[in-house]
Amino acid sequence: MFSSDENLFNFIVFFILVMAFPTFILCQFVTSSYGKHYTSADSGTTISPPIAWAFMESPTLWLTFIVFRLGKNYTNPLAFILISPYLFHYINRTIIYPLRLRSRSTKNNFPLNIAVTGFIFNLLNAYIQSRWVSHYANYEEDESFWVRFGIGLGLFGSGMLVNIWADGVLLGLKSQGGGYKIPRGGLFDYVSSPNYLGEIMEWLGWALMTWSWAGLVFFVYTCANLVPRAVSNHKWYVEKFGEDYPK
Repeated sequence: MFSSDENLFNFIVFFILVMAFPTFILCQFVTSSYGKHYTSADSGTTISPPIAWAFMESPTLWLTFIVFRLGKNYTNPLAFILISPYLFHYINRTIIYPLRLRSRSTKNNFPLNIAVTGFIFNLLNAYIQSRWVSHYANYEEDESFWVRFGIGLGLFGSGMLVNIWADGVLLGLKSQGGGYKIPRGGLFDYVSSPNYLGEIMEWLGWALMTWSWAGLVFFVYTCANLVPRAVSNHKWYVEKFGEDYPK
């Protein structure tokens, strides 16, 4: 079906872009059953959340390292510089976050089908991100590389700090026991899901840094997935806490 690596690369980019639209529409009506939206009635087989996160995010590390070594830009320092923010994010998400979650989550309440779906997406996405940076990006003719990289890195770094901070607040509430509580302070006083806001900021910054279709479709798909979930989180908080929830 695919006569060349470039055809495969372009197909996956196009596939993720196209899938963003039904994903966005579906998420208007169905909220994935994990975290605060978990319901045992429609979750099927479940596994431990730390194992689920480590499993489904893992291709972003091992596949990236494999693909990166095969690219023509493998010896170019700019390729290493560009891929670094991506790897920093996924070292946190694949290794550090599950370890933080492990001490606070003892229930097997993460649906296996969601973990498998996430694994497949990350398999495809890790390939196109790492393949673009290590092979298809043309650093020699990219005169605006450092300008875009600086702006994008500022946005990416700010988003990552917000994401990690918000995760810490939520994990801290979880460790207190006694069920869900209203997260307060910082951006939680203004938006219901600053962790998702931070992640959206990260991948917008990544799209600017890479200046590629691969980076853009990742940002678009992230929005298609996380914006409806953030809306669902807001509705959940309002329904659970009523007038006590910040306006």
